[in-house]
Amino acid sequence: MINNSGRRKAAVARIYLKEGNGQIVVNKKSLADYFPLAWHQNSVQLPLSMSDNADKYDIVVNVRGGGISGQAEAIRLGISKALVEINAEYKSMFRQAGFMTRDPRVVERKKSGQKKARKRFQFSKR
Repeated sequence: MINNSGRRKAAVARIYLKEGNGQIVVNKKSLADYFPLAWHQNSVQLPLSMSDNADKYDIVVNVRGGGISGQAEAIRLGISKALVEINAEYKSMFRQAGFMTRDPRVVERKKSGQKKARKRFQFSKR
């Protein structure tokens, strides 16, 4: 069993990968139940389909924080890292597709004296 983690924005996913028949369980639900949109399901399964491992491994995922898209991309990063641990030849293919890089963009914090991170209060000289 290989365990790994992936992060995106505020989402953190822990991946447990073992040999099996291709079943993916996210937070004790099936992939289709947890991610109803096909775009998110495809995003999670893309590293498996690119490396022809779609029906070779069972994956159990615990994911917390963030939104649906951030969670899906965090899971994708964790699965990619776990597959590279199994076979290092996948690394160049995944890196070229952008699966091996943790996206550093996060929400900018709100500053004091302002409405939001960048928006200011209305100002008039009169």
